[in-house]
Amino acid sequence: MAFDSIADGLGARLDWDKYQQLTAKILENQEVQAFIAEHDFQSLQINKSLSKFNEYVTEKAKFEAGIETKIAGYEPILFNNEGFADVTYRATAETLAKEADLSKKRRVRLIGMPKDVINISWDDVLLDDANRIKAYQAVASFISDYPNQKGVYLYGQFGVGKSYMMAAMANELAGKGISTTLIHYPSFISESSGFDELKTKANEVKKVDVLVLDDIGAESNNDWIRDNILQVILQYRMQENLATFFTSNLTMVELEQHLAMTKKGDETWPAKRVMERVHKLSDEYLLAGENRRNG
Repeated sequence: MAFDSIADGLGARLDWDKYQQLTAKILENQEVQAFIAEHDFQSLQINKSLSKFNEYVTEKAKFEAGIETKIAGYEPILFNNEGFADVTYRATAETLAKEADLSKKRRVRLIGMPKDVINISWDDVLLDDANRIKAYQAVASFISDYPNQKGVYLYGQFGVGKSYMMAAMANELAGKGISTTLIHYPSFISESSGFDELKTKANEVKKVDVLVLDDIGAESNNDWIRDNILQVILQYRMQENLATFFTSNLTMVELEQHLAMTKKGDETWPAKRVMERVHKLSDEYLLAGENRRNG
């Protein structure tokens, strides 16, 4: 090998020495040695795998030191790729738990609902009143036997935990891979910019796996919303046998009276048509107890 100058020769020698030292350091790594022995790598395979061995040793040292690796939250792993070493990255238990939690939260969609309900678990639901047991059991049965159970119409006084129980149910279902959309119905109606937007939104939410219409009966009722929004949603869900839940301060009888009263006067029969679908989609349960929003 000829060099243009002594300096070039010395530089090449120093680079070669560095390479040799780095190679020796890589091959001293016990995990690399174990990998080579396990797969019976020969010299050619070892030499062609040096860059991957180096990546593994470097990234594993970062991982063990708590420094961010090439893929944050993932541990480097050596594997045999058609006779040569390669590196893949495996999610840590912590990363998997975070990803599972994020995936679970994505299965709960909130429209007009407080964002903090996303953290409510089924274990948080209180059974401190005998009048809560039947409602609790009905919702628990739905969770354990989805999609073979009807939805639930929860009614009761303000603040007794109706929305809370629905949020807990949604989070429990999310853990089983089932998506739920919770809609604060009065906000859904009032916050739309016009009839066209409302119809578009209704056509979207009517198709979701599990739907909760929260606080129904608290909205300002009119015949167009009742017949072109609420009835359309419920008709589709009844035809497709899609699970539907309701919460209200009103009993079903009182909700029918609410839906019947519009500016046109008493519209009993259109209200009855809507309520027929509510009855087919859900069973009515009282949720009693103290106002948990006080104090």
